[in-house]
Amino acid sequence: MAGKKAATLPRKVYETELLRLQTELVKLQEWVRAEGARLVVIFEGRDAAGKGGTIKRVAEHLNPRVARIAALPKPTERERTQWYFQRYVEQLPAAGEIVLFDRSWYNRAGVEHVMGFCTKEEYQLFLRQCPIFERMLVEDGLLLRKYWFSVSDVEQQERFRRRLDDPLRRWKLSPMDLESITHWEAYSRAKDEMLVHTDIREAPWYVVESDDKRRARLNMIAHLLDSLPYRDVPPAVLELPQRPRSTGYQRPPRDLQTYVPDHAANL
Repeated sequence: MAGKKAATLPRKVYETELLRLQTELVKLQEWVRAEGARLVVIFEGRDAAGKGGTIKRVAEHLNPRVARIAALPKPTERERTQWYFQRYVEQLPAAGEIVLFDRSWYNRAGVEHVMGFCTKEEYQLFLRQCPIFERMLVEDGLLLRKYWFSVSDVEQQERFRRRLDDPLRRWKLSPMDLESITHWEAYSRAKDEMLVHTDIREAPWYVVESDDKRRARLNMIAHLLDSLPYRDVPPAVLELPQRPRSTGYQRPPRDLQTYVPDHAANL
């Protein structure tokens, strides 16, 4: 359970600081591209902890050719026969890329373990291999940051209730999400066990208090920026060219093309 909830951050303060941090994220992106760095950011936490909203704010102004979101579906029958980490390895960045994992290989330490989707042996193997796997990534030069979004049981249930009542967010709620309410303590124990085994010096876990989504987003982004040695990369100097003189081109008559109706004119 998260600590005592702080007062909600005022929207104006939040939006002003978010814009400043997003500007810094663009600078980070350009540094990653210029340096050929490889950055992986893992977002984990309970259902409705605020991971998805934070990822959206991180990626909002970034170039999707540089920064992409990896949110893998459940494994296929073929993938189930592979080494567990194999399908995640395929998502890792090349030089000059950023990958944001909306959940990651830590599914095995959480939902798969709690809900019985993996065997006890597979779970124990994961806890042994994961630190080795992550040390290999860091040793190879990959920048790895791991964030755990911590939400209280009361706040989680309230967010579930709001999703049930909101047709725009109803899709975010699945039967598996609702089951997490009845498995609260099991998920808590699983998280504690996960941290014991995978909170390593080379790739530590950073816990984000997320009962206040605005604070959580700002805190996480600010920490990410502070943890990386990025610098401002001067952009290429561009000049808008002069439009050339017309050579006699004429647009086809409008009635030869099908236009979208002007829905806005009826508002």
